[in-house]
Amino acid sequence: MAVCRDDLASCRFTLSFPNQENLGENQKCAHSIFQAKIAMDWTLSGLLHGIELFNHPKKLQGFSIALTSYYAHIELPSENAFEFIFRLQNHFLSCVVSMAEMKSKPLCNFLGRNSDFCDIRGDIHVYGNSSTIFVVSPETKGILVGNDSWSIRPYCRKYRKGIMNQTKEWTVKAVVDQQRLPDCTKTHAKPAVLFSEGGYAGNFFHSFADVIVPLYLTSQQFNGEVQFLVTQMKTWWNWKYQRILKSLSKYEIIDIDKEEEIHCFTSIHVGLQRYNDLKIDASISPHGISMKDFGKFLRSTYSLKRSSAIRLRDGGRKRPRLLIISRKRTRRFTNEDEIAQMAKDLGYEVVMLEANSNITSFSRIVNSCDVMMGVHGAGLTNMVFLPEKAVLVQVIGIGHEWISREYFGEPAVDMNLKYLAYNTSIQESTLTHEYPHVLRNPSSIAKQELRDIYLTKQNVKLNLSRFRPTLLRALELLND
Repeated sequence: MAVCRDDLASCRFTLSFPNQENLGENQKCAHSIFQAKIAMDWTLSGLLHGIELFNHPKKLQGFSIALTSYYAHIELPSENAFEFIFRLQNHFLSCVVSMAEMKSKPLCNFLGRNSDFCDIRGDIHVYGNSSTIFVVSPETKGILVGNDSWSIRPYCRKYRKGIMNQTKEWTVKAVVDQQRLPDCTKTHAKPAVLFSEGGYAGNFFHSFADVIVPLYLTSQQFNGEVQFLVTQMKTWWNWKYQRILKSLSKYEIIDIDKEEEIHCFTSIHVGLQRYNDLKIDASISPHGISMKDFGKFLRSTYSLKRSSAIRLRDGGRKRPRLLIISRKRTRRFTNEDEIAQMAKDLGYEVVMLEANSNITSFSRIVNSCDVMMGVHGAGLTNMVFLPEKAVLVQVIGIGHEWISREYFGEPAVDMNLKYLAYNTSIQESTLTHEYPHVLRNPSSIAKQELRDIYLTKQNVKLNLSRFRPTLLRALELLND
């Protein structure tokens, strides 16, 4: 929580530190935090020069980098330094937002690693065919020196420069004189959210990680009373995810790139907030929403019956249901029939299917299962439809370790699922026979080529004796 009065130096931050005894009081003036932690002769007001920060977002970004660089060398009790900085930046941003709202000035946040976004209030004119958003407010007179503008690509994978260069750029421009602008041709009483369906959104995992989860995080607070403006719109994508989109907004999506109308709003979000892949940080999200809430939202949207997995210790004759995610091309099980038979012998009812584009029907199959397993890949994104306390078993191929944990391991826990990681041995990977030189000396291979080999050239033949304890452990977890 941030409270501001008439200047930034009066901002106070409420930070959630895990070890309050070592860090002292939770509530501190911003400049006191800097003095205590950085031990430098900085004060917030001296560093930011008051309102100048608003006119120079790059200075804010430089400020962020400086803090991160310094804190990387400080041992903080019970909290990773970068997590501390991320938390500090978000509370600092809240303070800046409060100041911006007082001055009725549009604010864009360029601090995030994953996305840039603008949260704007005022007299807003959206020019779709020129990808420009004008913001007019008489209260900015005397504050702005000339007209200020921000450039933003409203897609949530900011650090991937190649794909971001293919994302349409929008300009947010603050103007003092409304008379320069043509009149609105369509005025909306509801707020708007503008986002891109470009980038990697054709991939199932990226559809959720880069668009759907961030869109939920940004728009669920409006309870359907929000207008979606889509740039780089894909009709097939809207059709595939129509139930989600209609659950978040009661209104027809506007393909803003093709609009000749001048749409006017009093509030607009340009771009989406994204914390990490399939993750929501409940400690700083609006209303404390979490990935558990996102799971409930999906179960409601697709009318999924099961909110919790089977509990074997409750008795009954029902066998736990295991879904094996089948793949036809790369990263597939070469002995999936043998895996299925072993699972049946252990007491599972086995379903073996490849994920398909009909989300309504496939989500019901996933929700009917208690355990889901598969090799690392987009198909595991279907874990979002599992009932809580179900078990996700991720089979991790050679070279997939870090990406597997970040993409599915951590999000599974956040959704109140049980998670098991099975790291394949070299003998279980087909790279042993097809690319032995890669396993012998991976440092001799160019980074991109190595990544492509790991992700697109590798299949898995599970050693049944080695994998059997993992399926037994999943049964134990269903007893908890």
